[in-house]
Amino acid sequence: MKVVFHTPLKVVFHTAAGPDLLDRLAKVPGLDIVACPEDDDACLMRLLPECDVLWHVLKPCTAAMIADAPQLRLIQKIGVGVNTIDLDAAKARGIPVCNLPGTNARAVAELALTLMLAAIRRIPRFDAGLRAGVWSDPALQDGIGELGGKTVGLVGYGAIPRLLAPVLVALGCEVIFAARRPVPDAVGRQVPLDTLLAAADVVSLHVPLTPETERMIDAPALARMKPGAILVNTARGGLVDQAALVQALGSGRLGAAGLDVFATEPADPADPVFSLPNVVVTPHIAWITTGTFDRSFSIAAENCRRVAAGEPLLHRVI
Repeated sequence: MKVVFHTPLKVVFHTAAGPDLLDRLAKVPGLDIVACPEDDDACLMRLLPECDVLWHVLKPCTAAMIADAPQLRLIQKIGVGVNTIDLDAAKARGIPVCNLPGTNARAVAELALTLMLAAIRRIPRFDAGLRAGVWSDPALQDGIGELGGKTVGLVGYGAIPRLLAPVLVALGCEVIFAARRPVPDAVGRQVPLDTLLAAADVVSLHVPLTPETERMIDAPALARMKPGAILVNTARGGLVDQAALVQALGSGRLGAAGLDVFATEPADPADPVFSLPNVVVTPHIAWITTGTFDRSFSIAAENCRRVAAGEPLLHRVI
């Protein structure tokens, strides 16, 4: 059966958008893009029946969503991880799924570095204290370290660690990393994961969430980490056993954590992790910068053109 697309293609961008982002979307040529907040199911149900392309962000793209979009011809992940897309349902319908490797690497690398520094220098605690009228807190100032001179362990060595590792070296860090395959041109020394956990002052996670990596940082892994070490996670919350992490941080076994992702998202404000003073948190925004959006929209729009023209797609997953 010949596929007939709307002209221009109707794209549902499944995320909330502020004024700047809406302006950027309006400037993408050849597409009719509507931003639909992830918590507005009524809006989504209204848009899906005539949706040609879904630009997926984080809220799971389920089999039911795919079934409710009879005109759907492409699921374009705005980002890299496709663990929140029902790939089997897409494959059954013959709907290609594409992602955007590398487009958010710089943004995530910068936030990973920010979380390392904020955790080591206790920035959120000083910020809160100063706003409350506390200028000098000898107990909080006691024992503050520097990132320079520390051993930083990068778990994974894809696009983000490739940007992050040279910066860490320039700051005076020793970089070690664990990866499934040899990386001959890497900055840093490749070691087994267990060696990395035992040696690193800072462990930063940069792997996708798969059955193999789910809860790879569990209670035994946390116990192997260096006493007082810092864990940074800008990848996926499911990589970490969050209850075990809370216990390790609360007991003082770990020194601190910088977290942009959580086991359940949106995160529950009552989650015990938010009660810990030695945790720096951000709401899964490592990837969100104007640079990320500009790079992402350029490739996503090209894939929309290609799917309409019947041409091979960029970064096709299935």
